Amino acid sequence: MVNPTTRFVYNLIYALVCLLGAILIINGKGLMVGDLFVFLSYANQYTKPFNEISGVLTELQYSVVSADRILKLLDEKEEENSGKDYEAFNGNVEFDNVYFSYSPDKKLLQDLNIKVEQGQKIAIVGPTGCGKTTLINLIVRFYDPVSGTIKFDGKDVSDYKREAIRKNIGMVLQDSFIFTETIKENVKLGKKDATDEEIEQACKNSFADGFITKTENGYDTVIGENYGLSQGEKQLLSIARVMLCSPSVLILDEATSSIDFRTEQKIQKAIENLSKGKTVFTVAHRLATIKNADLILVMNKGDVIEQGTHEELLNKKGFYYNLYNSQFDG
Repeated sequence: MVNPTTRFVYNLIYALVCLLGAILIINGKGLMVGDLFVFLSYANQYTKPFNEISGVLTELQYSVVSADRILKLLDEKEEENSGKDYEAFNGNVEFDNVYFSYSPDKKLLQDLNIKVEQGQKIAIVGPTGCGKTTLINLIVRFYDPVSGTIKFDGKDVSDYKREAIRKNIGMVLQDSFIFTETIKENVKLGKKDATDEEIEQACKNSFADGFITKTENGYDTVIGENYGLSQGEKQLLSIARVMLCSPSVLILDEATSSIDFRTEQKIQKAIENLSKGKTVFTVAHRLATIKNADLILVMNKGDVIEQGTHEELLNKKGFYYNLYNSQFDG
C-alpha cells in the first residue's frame, strides 16, 4: 500500500499546484505562466524523494520476508546421505506396501503396491491432489516412505545414497530451467566430463541441434532465461541433458504441454529416442498422449484405484473411462 499511497499524494499535490496556479493566473494575481511551470518543477522535486523512500520501504519488506525464508532453510537439518555409492540399475522399480503422508493427520499414499519391469512405459493419471507428484518424489527420494519399501532391481533404495539413486534417473519436466551459460555447459549439466562429440550427438538425437546451429556461436552461445529461447527449445535442451546421462529410469511430466504442434512433434520424436530400452514414468494431464503406455496407473485420493492398458481401462467404464471422456466433452 505504500507506493500507491505516495503516488496518490504526489499526483494530488501536483494537481493542487496546477489548479491554484491556474486560478491565480486567470484572476490576474501577478502569477505568470512561467512562474507556474517553476512551481510545478519544485513540486516534482519536493515529492520525488518521498516516492523513492516509499520504494525503498517496499524493498525492505520483501527483503525481510526473503531473509526469514533463508534463515528457516539454514535451520533445517541436512539430508542424511549415508549408504552405498552409485550402482547402475536396470530399471526394475517396485513399491512394496508403501505408506506416505506429509503430516500425521492427512494420509496421502496408503498401502501402495506397484511392480514395474525394465523397459515398461508407465503412465500415472488422476485428478489434482491424487498423489501423482508424491509418487514421483518418492521414486527420486525427495522423500522417504513412512513405511514400506521402494526397490530398484529388488534392492531397497534407502540402502543407497540419494545421489546414487538419482544418477539412475532422468527427468523432463514442464518447466525446463536454463542457466546463464553456454549451450554446451547447459547440456553437460549432469555429466561434466562429457566430450564435445557426446554433447553434439545428444543434441542431434534430441533434435536440439536444429536451432543450436542457427545461433551466433553455436554450442558456445551464451544463453539464459532472458535469451529468447522458446519453451519448446528449452524442452529439447532438457531432453539432450538426459540423453547425455543415459539413465535407466525416465520421469516425464507432460513435456509437450503449452507447445505449438510442430515443436510438439519434434519433442515426441526426441522422447521416443530417449525412451528406448528405458523404464519410463509419465505424469499425464492430457490422456490422449498415453494411449500406447504398457500400463496406466489411475490414482485417486492416494490409492491406485485402476490399472491396465488404455483399451482395458476404457472397457471397464470406470474412473478412467469417465476421466478420459471428460476431456473430450464439448
